[in-house]
Amino acid sequence: MYDLPHFKAHNDKEVFEFMKTHPFITLCGTDKHGHLVATHVPVLLAHKEEKLVLRGHIQRKTDHHKAFMHVTNVLAIFTGAHSYVSASWYHNPRVASTWNYQAVHASGIIHFGDDGMLLQLLADLTRHFENNPHSPALINELPKDYMQEHMKAIIAFEIDITEIKHVFKLSQNHEPENRNSIISHLSESNDPGARMVAAEMKKQHHLHED
Repeated sequence: MYDLPHFKAHNDKEVFEFMKTHPFITLCGTDKHGHLVATHVPVLLAHKEEKLVLRGHIQRKTDHHKAFMHVTNVLAIFTGAHSYVSASWYHNPRVASTWNYQAVHASGIIHFGDDGMLLQLLADLTRHFENNPHSPALINELPKDYMQEHMKAIIAFEIDITEIKHVFKLSQNHEPENRNSIISHLSESNDPGARMVAAEMKKQHHLHED
């Protein structure tokens, strides 16, 4: 990951909010032979005993489940909107084009839990993402026999975060004239991702002014 001072958030809270806003992570690791594994799962962020923890579940007996059982060091990658930025939009176009994006890499130690932990996780996940106390999809609304049967195929995990790195590359290294031009072009794009990057650039600019 690029570690350049001008491509950083203003504070840790901003990084945590980004992680909460983009909870569908890429979870990476290696097996005992050094082969790479990865999967894509939603997670919840929580503080446990003054540590930041990621909570989620994966399918049992997959390559990544078997790998994480033996090698517990994992990397969780959080990503947001991204977009190409053409140098033709700059005041001086005779420089390189680039790509704007935001990403957080959270390294940590994964461990797996029992059925009680899984049931609580499923309740918390559905409550959070449904965001509706009357939803029929909440865990306590589903038949117990259905839950017991399907819980056999998955296992809950927690990741104790040991290090967080991030890059918020939003043209902070450019002069205001270039940034305003980039925002203007991205805002007019047909690509929803480009428009989201423009919105993030505007937000970062306002945070910097404050």
